[in-house]
Amino acid sequence: MATSGTARILTLVATIVRVVFAVIAAVIVVHAVFVLFEANPANGLVQFAADWRDSFGWFTKDLFTPSDPKIAEAINSGLAALVWVVVGSLLSKLIVRLAPSPKVESRS
Repeated sequence: MATSGTARILTLVATIVRVVFAVIAAVIVVHAVFVLFEANPANGLVQFAADWRDSFGWFTKDLFTPSDPKIAEAINSGLAALVWVVVGSLLSKLIVRLAPSPKVESRS
């Protein structure tokens, strides 16, 4: 019975990890869309997305530098979002693998 409870908890943790990483990726993508369509940088929502991009997508800042800065930001933000989704998925799968497998009772 304890194995089943542990498995459920680890599955829940894996789901939470996947959702949190996906939300981070989604906000980074929203920032890229704001940049592409030249959203008002003084808007609170745009600033919120830019702050998340700076906090969670710093590792791709200025990674690619095409001549158009909007395209550069879209590529770099998209790559950061992709990394967050992939890492979240891998981490989630690792957590699920840590869950103990149910024991099969043998009948003799």
